[in-house]
Amino acid sequence: MSVSSIQSTHPVSADELLQLWSQLVKPTALAEVAALLACLGLSWLLVYLWRGRARDPSSVWFGRSIVDGVLFPVLALLLALGARRLLMGLLPLAVFRLVIPILVSLAVIRLTVKVLKVAFPNSQAVRVVERTVSWLAWVITVLWVTGVMPMVMAELEEITWKIGATQVSLRSLIEGAISAILVLILSLSLSSAIEAKLLQGATENLSIRKIAANAIRAILLTLGGFMALSAAGIDLTALSVLGGAIGVGLGFGLQKLAANYVSGFVILAEHSLRIGDLVKVDNFEGRITDINTRYTVLRSATGRESIVPNEMLITQRVENATLADDKLLLSTVVQVAYSTDLPWLLPQLQDAVAIVDRVLPAPSPLVLLSAFAADGLELTITFWISDPENGQLGARSAVNLAILATLNRLAVEIPYPQRVLHAAATA
Repeated sequence: MSVSSIQSTHPVSADELLQLWSQLVKPTALAEVAALLACLGLSWLLVYLWRGRARDPSSVWFGRSIVDGVLFPVLALLLALGARRLLMGLLPLAVFRLVIPILVSLAVIRLTVKVLKVAFPNSQAVRVVERTVSWLAWVITVLWVTGVMPMVMAELEEITWKIGATQVSLRSLIEGAISAILVLILSLSLSSAIEAKLLQGATENLSIRKIAANAIRAILLTLGGFMALSAAGIDLTALSVLGGAIGVGLGFGLQKLAANYVSGFVILAEHSLRIGDLVKVDNFEGRITDINTRYTVLRSATGRESIVPNEMLITQRVENATLADDKLLLSTVVQVAYSTDLPWLLPQLQDAVAIVDRVLPAPSPLVLLSAFAADGLELTITFWISDPENGQLGARSAVNLAILATLNRLAVEIPYPQRVLHAAATA
């Protein structure tokens, strides 16, 4: 396509700008400004009433302030479109021609930035993506307002090449890329909202809600990818060969990864491990804080976290201290002298342990003679707690202090290591 044919097809941008300026200086532009201010004020009021007093900086729709989220530019855009529809034929609509592309760009920028910050809160690349999307949106807005956009789109349509049996233009690829980004943003936003709604207030059925959230996210992203490919003009039937290649790759090179994903869904479906359970895997003991499709996160009482592949939780032995209930048996050991009256001492030690705060009254604590040690009688004290998530060392320390105080009060001797030396008599 030649330049002359383009100029004959589309108006010259300079002429459009002059015509737009002549319409903006007319008195009718004041009526458009008043209608636009009414749309902005009404959208502000609707967001204010909808949000109420709650301020959630992580919210995609509201943000920190009324105009900070996605909802305000979206409502303003919808109201502006409605107002333009009502005023069409009555006014030149020069102001709305400028404002509507700006509101579209603002809504796209807000949606992209907010969703990426929620989906990837610790990513440094979000700032780069935010600036890139902002520049692209405003450049497209300027091209659209000045009338250059149709000329650019026509030129991009002329640049074509073949991908297999499909003829693809540069314009379709750019539109497909933009569609893919928008679909990804919408999929992440929708899946995050669904996941937050499913996990809100969950207690007993937290695992089922987690697997549902993961499945919904995977389905939305898959459908979004297909929609983006279709928007780019790529024939989806050509993906059958790609699907076969992916199947072969999963069978050979990605079998460990596939096993971890399958194991994650099995764990969530079986309820063998749940978020909040206290488990021990590969000599690491901690509480399950998250179960993802590929790995499970354990957090110990010391604050250290372990990322365990889900396949390990299926194929290896896992100790779950809270599978049936939260009660956990703990024990401690102390020695007393051989001359101690045990029938008199044992009940008093048992009563002293029973009044410790975290010790359960039922099953009751037990004090047993476990061994005849070299230096004294070894007593083993067992007791139950119902809050292992608060740590085991603190409960054991409180019991040991109660035992020590009781032995001191009763003047019971805790023997020291003793050695007997025999010296031979010399002539």
